[in-house]
Amino acid sequence: MTYLWFISDGNGLSHMASTAISRRSVAAVSIGFAAALVLGGCSTSVASEPETTSAGSGIGSGITTTPAAQPNGDLAATSTALTRLAQIPIKGRAPKTGYDRALFGVAWTDDVDVEFGRNGCDTRNDILRRDLTDLTFKDGNNRCTVQTGTLDDPYTNTVISFTRGQDTSSAVQIDHVVALSDAWQKGAQQLDTQTRTNFANDPRNLLASDGPANQQKSDSDAASWLPPNKSYRCQYVTAQVEVKATYGLWVTQAEHDAIAGVLQDCGGTAPTQQPVATSAPIATSRPVMTSKPVVTSAPAPVSAPFKNCAAAKAAGAAPVRIGDPGYGPHLDGDGDGVACEK
Repeated sequence: MTYLWFISDGNGLSHMASTAISRRSVAAVSIGFAAALVLGGCSTSVASEPETTSAGSGIGSGITTTPAAQPNGDLAATSTALTRLAQIPIKGRAPKTGYDRALFGVAWTDDVDVEFGRNGCDTRNDILRRDLTDLTFKDGNNRCTVQTGTLDDPYTNTVISFTRGQDTSSAVQIDHVVALSDAWQKGAQQLDTQTRTNFANDPRNLLASDGPANQQKSDSDAASWLPPNKSYRCQYVTAQVEVKATYGLWVTQAEHDAIAGVLQDCGGTAPTQQPVATSAPIATSRPVMTSKPVVTSAPAPVSAPFKNCAAAKAAGAAPVRIGDPGYGPHLDGDGDGVACEK
């Protein structure tokens, strides 16, 4: 069936987008078939008619990555995410004061130090090319500008037809998995401009998604928004943990608890540190004193104290301990309870 949405594209423009939606197809495009369609990087030649391909990943400009999150059922990745989450600082949300999209660089710039950077194609088209299938390109052999394609949307578990155009492009949007505004309030203020620009264009933090779902999410963190498709939530928060750990951002307590809850529901377990085996303690003849004992009063001597240490040594009694016959405070110059030890 066909749905019509009234969508804001985030730049003050509103328009209608028509998107055909069906349940996620069970059949998947063969990776081998996709590889057979791989062509060279972004060249300068231009064709007048759109060029058709059949798979999104691995097509054009040397793209070989997969979307930010891993498939469901990867318990090792989930457990690793729990371990990394435990290492991310928990702090309160800083004020949004001063936030501006421009502080994260020119939107979709290719001038970045992350994957796909400086490949001649803008970041939005890099991600469309990675995440969509059945691609055609506006610029033919240049293979940068995606004209049409199909998105198997992870957020809504629907299939969305993408067609480039003023009234249709927003049907598929590129989501910042960790929203820029959220990042600004949780540590990105302290990053330099180039690092923030890298963050905004890092493929690990980007995902082609259903436009209305992305608009609904806005700049929410995991405590206030999760994908409607529950089977994708584990991968979604795993990606958020990776991005926040990589860029030194923090989480709020509510965000931490929400992420931990999702990962635990997915079967992840944070490894516990095993106690280090040690050998049995070596017995000593007497306890080792770490500080001087506090003596409130000396016990009554069994006999008169020695006049001096020379007398104690002459009698073969040195060293003389508190409570021993012949002990006296005047013999214990350092007050440690052992007199005439030297």
